[in-house]
Amino acid sequence: MSGAGKKVADVAFKASRNIDWEGMAKLLVSDEARKEFASLRRAFDEVNTTLQTKFSQEPEPIDWEYYRKGIGSRLVDMYKEAYDSVEIPKYVDTVTPQYKPKFDQLLVELKEAEEKSLKESERLEKEIVEVQELKKKISTMTADEYFEKHPELKKKFDDEIRNDNWGY
Repeated sequence: MSGAGKKVADVAFKASRNIDWEGMAKLLVSDEARKEFASLRRAFDEVNTTLQTKFSQEPEPIDWEYYRKGIGSRLVDMYKEAYDSVEIPKYVDTVTPQYKPKFDQLLVELKEAEEKSLKESERLEKEIVEVQELKKKISTMTADEYFEKHPELKKKFDDEIRNDNWGY
C-alpha cells in the first residue's frame, strides 16, 4: 500500500475514535436534524470502513514463477522488468503545513469562544432565575426591598430628587 493511503486510513481511524457521536446527538432538537445526523454518521462509518479495508492492505506479491511455467520465461521476464521499472511517486504533502497553523489558531479561537459562551450562558441562567423570582415577588415587594437589590437605581433616584430633576 502506498504510504499516503495508509496515512489517510490511520488518520481517519484515529479521528473516528475521538468523535463523540452520542454527545452530539444529545444536542439535536428536531427530528429532521436527527435524521440528517444519522445519515452523516452512516456515511462517515462507510468511508472509514472503506479506508480501513481498502487502503490498509498491502497488495499480494506477484508469483512470477507461476507465470513462467504457463507462458514462458522470455515474455514473463519482459513484463517483470517493465513492472520493476515502474516507479510510483511518493505523495508529498504540501498542503497540511500551510493550513496546520491556521487550523490550530482556529481551534484556539474556538476554545476561547466556547469558554466565553459558557460564561455568558451561566450569567444569563442566573439572570433568568433572578427575573423569575422578581416576577413572583413584584406584587408584594416594597420600594425599599427593590432598592436593596438594585442600589444603583436608588442612587439614581436620590440624585434626581436632590437635583430637583422630576423628569419634565
